[in-house]
Amino acid sequence: MKILVVAPSWIGDTLLAQPLLMRLAQRGAVIDVLAPGWSAPLFERMAEVHRVIASPFGHGDFAFSARRTLGKSLAAEGYDEAVVLPNSWKSALVPFFAGIPTRTGYKGEARYGLLNNRHLLDKAALPQLAQRYAALAQPRDEALQLPLPQPRLHSTPEQQVAARRELDLPETAKPVIFCPGAEYGPAKRWPSRHFAELARRLASAQSPVWLLGSTKDATTGDDIVGLAAVDHVVNLCGKTRLDQAIDLLASARWVVSNDSGLMHVAAAMNRPLVALYGSSSPGYTPPLSSHAKILSLKLECSPCFKRECPLGHLHCLEHLTPDQVLAAMSA
Repeated sequence: MKILVVAPSWIGDTLLAQPLLMRLAQRGAVIDVLAPGWSAPLFERMAEVHRVIASPFGHGDFAFSARRTLGKSLAAEGYDEAVVLPNSWKSALVPFFAGIPTRTGYKGEARYGLLNNRHLLDKAALPQLAQRYAALAQPRDEALQLPLPQPRLHSTPEQQVAARRELDLPETAKPVIFCPGAEYGPAKRWPSRHFAELARRLASAQSPVWLLGSTKDATTGDDIVGLAAVDHVVNLCGKTRLDQAIDLLASARWVVSNDSGLMHVAAAMNRPLVALYGSSSPGYTPPLSSHAKILSLKLECSPCFKRECPLGHLHCLEHLTPDQVLAAMSA
């Protein structure tokens, strides 16, 4: 059986989709993934994926004609089924134009006709995003099989050494890695001064603190380095490719991260992880790892799922202290 999976656009959601891919692979499926080009390094590290097809469409890009052209070009691939993970109408167009006989997904934006195996979402029965994705591998009337398999990305010792050499990092160090960014917005970001205080208390020559993130996080990384004002704290935000970030996280002694895409990458590398939650909910997108410790103050006002604190105080993260993170790391 040959299946095309239309992938989500976020790093975290990509990792939370892997249990679905695992379940499809257990059925003996050959799995191709239609995904944004930037996510290819993630899928290339998943054993379940046969081929990654780069999607040329940007976020919010309708591009009806281009989607039809891409769909027609994939018709010769002979897919038996498509599984469409985004809920948007446009995301179901390529499988429809490819003539894939079974097109599976949630009802979403009234996708009658585009999808012919439409699942209705029961949010109470499937509170986690990973569960909602994985349920698409089963018949519509069948309860989800639990527990879900945990995401796993491959990283060899050779790849890990190569990443450190390319970035001029010590090959024998056992780093603590901080992921201080969160693409969604500042209401998911632990304050820089808290990261800096934690760095002061953890950094050493043998166990440096490395900061990972995107180019957008570079200024935050600089702030943390400046506030920490100690040696062995290195800002790598915006300086790594995604595959290099995977390989650096694979050898981390600990990872401390906001609820972000890199948090889910660290979980998929099975590293000891402290995950910090503010405006978002660990009940919806938890790190799928037995080595993850979740810290959330569970205030009355959270989770609000806002990009910025609607009350202007961000107590959900301001009052989450470095001492609490250290206690979680030593527990």
